Amino acid sequence: MNKLKIILVDDQPILLEGLKSLITTCEDMEVIACAHDGQEAIDLARKYQPDVILMDIRMPKMNGVEATKMIKSELNQITVIILTTFEDDEYIIDALRYGASGYLLKDMGIHQLAQSIRDGVKGNLLLPIRIASKLTAHMIHSPSRVSSFKEEYTPREKEMIQLLVQGCTNQEIADRLFLSIGTVKNYLSQIYAKAQVTDRANAIIYFKHNGF
Repeated sequence: MNKLKIILVDDQPILLEGLKSLITTCEDMEVIACAHDGQEAIDLARKYQPDVILMDIRMPKMNGVEATKMIKSELNQITVIILTTFEDDEYIIDALRYGASGYLLKDMGIHQLAQSIRDGVKGNLLLPIRIASKLTAHMIHSPSRVSSFKEEYTPREKEMIQLLVQGCTNQEIADRLFLSIGTVKNYLSQIYAKAQVTDRANAIIYFKHNGF
């Protein structure tokens, strides 16, 4: 079995060790390194190129949002999942904008956390209900995004949007619609432009809010 290689990032050693102990109980996961701040996370990501990074938000030297931005711009194949106790709208939006695959809270159980990691690697959006409601509220009060929904979407784009909000990955969308991955990516770029969003996470929330 190929294990998911994970880097943990948190500035509190006790929490870091506790999280490491929990994850090592999962047969399909392996913690290969731990970082205590955003800059160290970037250095370890470059060195080990893990499958997943579980990233805390508030840390010295560089916070988790900035570290996520740097890592995703350089090593986009890495799945970065924000794991924190904070629920600030600002952090949620910025982390997703910079490429995080989701935003999870530290109080979730190991089974839920493990499944969320697996889902994140598959390309699914990870947002607990209480966080998703905050993000939806933010988008409701964003006039440019709401008004942009008046633009027409083609029948093919609507099919793709339906699959997108169901959590399908690009490969799954391609398989269901009998399209190439490249064609799917081109369609998604057009869809994002019409919705005035820049990434998958914000697109899913936007379209769910608008009835898809």
